[in-house]
Amino acid sequence: MDNKKQQEATLEQMFEMLDKTVERMEKEELSLEETFGLYRQGIDLLKQCNDKIDYVEKKMLILDEKGETHEFEA
Repeated sequence: MDNKKQQEATLEQMFEMLDKTVERMEKEELSLEETFGLYRQGIDLLKQCNDKIDYVEKKMLILDEKGETHEFEA
């Protein structure tokens, strides 16, 4: 999957791609170069997942007892 499609993918889709990448690395006889390529793809996917999660966390709002919204603070 190219980078643009990965950025448009949902978190669930990206987690599924990560699972498949890990499975390939665990099951297949790969050269060192292929393994590093898959590792790099996995790291890129993890970064994109983290970016999406950070974006969602920043957009979360809390509704208080007065019906007013405030940004979520961890």
